[in-house]
Amino acid sequence: MADHDQPTHQVTRILEAIQGGDLKAADELLPIVYDELRRLAARRLSQEKPGQTLQATALVHEAYIRLVGSRDPGWANRRHFFMAAAEAMRRILVDRARRKASARHGGGRNRVLLDEEALEVNDPPEQMVALNDALDKLAAEDGPKAELVKLRYFAGLTIPEVATAMGISLTTAKRYWFYSRAWLMRELGPRGPRGDPTPDA
Repeated sequence: MADHDQPTHQVTRILEAIQGGDLKAADELLPIVYDELRRLAARRLSQEKPGQTLQATALVHEAYIRLVGSRDPGWANRRHFFMAAAEAMRRILVDRARRKASARHGGGRNRVLLDEEALEVNDPPEQMVALNDALDKLAAEDGPKAELVKLRYFAGLTIPEVATAMGISLTTAKRYWFYSRAWLMRELGPRGPRGDPTPDA
């Protein structure tokens, strides 16, 4: 029980510090969230048969409950948690994809989905790496739009939740989302995202 309580207390302290204006405390949040999500993902994958999906939204939600507890700190603090969780899920999935890519080459060319909560475990790893590289390029051009994609895709937040987390209007969030998807489709070409997102989902 003590092992579980320690990171929970750490996250609570960090979120309170951020809320108090200590933005440097945010640097302490990512490693804790990353370790928790990595454990949860490894456990989930070990329990599933090949071909099953790894649900980013479910993992992030479970990590949130485990690390923050039942006391909801409100969106002012949840924003920082989900931003850390989105980056952590991104790193976990990309690291896994790179390991798979180093073990094999080739594979199909199913398109990357940017409107699904479930990330296909068996998708060609080259797609995840390509998406990661494209997001880095988008971030260099327009950081807020890249942040929105990460929150939407890797943390599974809805468009209204993303708008609240980022402190922007719902209209702006929708505009960012459509722009970012179109940008990624151009960047990734035949490996790009497909499917029409539900604006309010």
